[in-house]
Amino acid sequence: MSDSEVGDRVGTEQGIDPAGLADDDLIRELGSLHRTRLATLRHGPEAALANHLRRTAELETEYLARHPGREVDPHRLTQDF
Repeated sequence: MSDSEVGDRVGTEQGIDPAGLADDDLIRELGSLHRTRLATLRHGPEAALANHLRRTAELETEYLARHPGREVDPHRLTQDF
């Protein structure tokens, strides 16, 4: 991998562009964000919470774009859609 490709994958301090992540990496990043969600919401400074919200939206949007026909567990439905 060239230096420019490494730079593209590393991204900024805001995180790697979700489109550049492999599926396994995308799932791992989503899991990490969801594990830290409550602590960030309750105890993180405003900048950390804002970054967490932005990053979660980016990663979830990418996941949904890749899996538009994702399997929905009928037991998780609270009403008929």
